[in-house]
Amino acid sequence: MDAILGDCSLDSLRRRTTYKWRMFPPDVLPAFIAEMDFDPAAEIKDAVRAALDAGDLGYPHKGELGEAFADFAADRLAGWSPDPDLVFAIPDVMTGITEVVQSVTEPGAAVVINPPVYAPFFFRMRLAGRRIAEAPLAACADGGYELDLDALDQALAEPGVGAYLLCNPHNPVGRVWSRDQLTAVAETCAGRGVPVLVDEIHAPLALPGRQHVPFHTLDHPAARRAIVFTSASKGWNISGVKCGIAVAGDQDAAGILTRRWDALLASHLGVRATIAALRSGRPWLDAVVGQIDANTRLLSALLADRLPAVRYRQPEASFLAWLDCRDIGLGDDPAVEFLARGRVALSPGPDFGRQGRGFARLNIGTSPELIGEAVERMAAALA
Repeated sequence: MDAILGDCSLDSLRRRTTYKWRMFPPDVLPAFIAEMDFDPAAEIKDAVRAALDAGDLGYPHKGELGEAFADFAADRLAGWSPDPDLVFAIPDVMTGITEVVQSVTEPGAAVVINPPVYAPFFFRMRLAGRRIAEAPLAACADGGYELDLDALDQALAEPGVGAYLLCNPHNPVGRVWSRDQLTAVAETCAGRGVPVLVDEIHAPLALPGRQHVPFHTLDHPAARRAIVFTSASKGWNISGVKCGIAVAGDQDAAGILTRRWDALLASHLGVRATIAALRSGRPWLDAVVGQIDANTRLLSALLADRLPAVRYRQPEASFLAWLDCRDIGLGDDPAVEFLARGRVALSPGPDFGRQGRGFARLNIGTSPELIGEAVERMAAALA
């Protein structure tokens, strides 16, 4: 691995006190929650230390976050040029989405999602008093997935639908939706009069050969009315400093965020860390993307050798591997058996919707050695 990512030794990782490293006993290898094992970028550490040294620990101010994000987007996100004044600091992506959903929909309204999808889409919407309407992804014979536009249109037509929540790049299946697909989504939602909210948190982690298309770069009125949510938390592994980004497509959308500002206060350290990541942490991001790309190929080889009945399609973005375990006889939730028998913790597939039965999600944002260890433990669960 590139030296700037650290060595991901278990001895050093087990000194961490995050949820990932405290959820299970020390004999369990944690490979579940979407938190990478790499050392933070030096530029981010310096920014946080500088704030500490200056006693800069008060309530947050956006500062130059809008300009930093616009510059990064122009450089890395298909030439996107958002207006810095329409960029807002939020605590995290799911809090931002939940607050906006509560603003644009009535209590009891339905929010359309595409399962299998990020588990908090289900429970955060329900906690907010909204229902879920499903437009499942279409599973392909080669193990991949596509957006099902007919299913989306049918879900949008259900009574009481108030918003569509799109995940791009998609968690957990790792798809990066094309411009044509996104334009079709915008047209479908416009035809039903349903606003679009887009989770683009994994956008900085598009892998070589794929280009993330920001929803706001579409030439469509529905895109200009949309709100996009993203963060440096996944790309730079800084979830704990609590700063996400919401980008409004126009002034009306910006008004929604402005009116709910007191429920959307980020951490000031998170703002400073995010600005440092966007402006100075791009070489670190490049190293991470290169390592994840190598890790996807390594995982394919390891599974072919040790667990050939587990089907895996390399993702187009991010460090999450969606594993089809339906042919290995571990039931609807194979993660339970991998944990009990192999002492390795994966994310349960059913958490991502009923379409995840028989699946598990493996975090490969770590060293090749620990990926090998995870696969060996999974294989041991079948012995």
